Amino acid sequence: MSFWNRLVDRFRGEENEIDWEPLLIEADLGVTLATEWVEAIAEAGLTRAPEQAEAFLREKMLKLVRIPPPLPIKQKPEVILLIGVNGSGKTTTAAKLGWRAQQEKRAVHLGAADTFRAAAAEQLEAWGARLEIPVMSAAPGTDPAAVAVKSLLAAQESKADLLIIDTAGRQANKRNLLLELEKIKRSLQKKAEGVPHHTWLVADGTTGTGVISQAREFHEAIGLTGLIVTKLDGSAKGGMVAAVRAELGLPTYYLRRGEKPEDLKRFNAAEFVEGFFGE
Repeated sequence: MSFWNRLVDRFRGEENEIDWEPLLIEADLGVTLATEWVEAIAEAGLTRAPEQAEAFLREKMLKLVRIPPPLPIKQKPEVILLIGVNGSGKTTTAAKLGWRAQQEKRAVHLGAADTFRAAAAEQLEAWGARLEIPVMSAAPGTDPAAVAVKSLLAAQESKADLLIIDTAGRQANKRNLLLELEKIKRSLQKKAEGVPHHTWLVADGTTGTGVISQAREFHEAIGLTGLIVTKLDGSAKGGMVAAVRAELGLPTYYLRRGEKPEDLKRFNAAEFVEGFFGE
């Protein structure tokens, strides 16, 4: 039985009526979106019709989480800046994005701008060696903005199609750490207009609604363009994907459900909704 069906059974009351609000909050949609959807169910007259209400919610979620068509990027390299808290899986995700680019026959570079965690550059270098992807790195303690700029210049010189820059894990409420991210973006923009083209939050799906607050704080502080949600297996429910899109307008572009490079999948709205509600 899927987690959704278990939740439905758990919150089913008398006369087959579902207590929708706590159910949706438990599914990681957050209080704001859960309240909005409960009101929509009531307005549609489906409070006592759980099957019809679920179909109604499926349609609402599908419409909400669809990814907009990508804007064309004419200049090379296309630049992705990955940010997020410690332990979210940024470094591994950077490598897996690189692997995906290779499968698409794109020339890719990696930038190891996490100079705070001693093993971060070594980890990315190991991935680079394994995948045969060039990695720009520096000694621990080096200015991360300088590493990001060197990564961009190297990618430009080699005419790479894509540059993926990993950054140090940080909390969005630590102003001094956010200043480093702002400096990285400013430094990159001095070298190439419009970069980074993507600033993506890499978020651990097992933190549930914590992803919503992370996205809100990082977006307000640095400006995000989307999300990658990792560890969406086991206990992770995934409702935060819809909540972040509803509150901040930020789409999720990739989901990671395992440790192999191919386990990082492009977000597919129909597959996500089907997996969320289950059979």
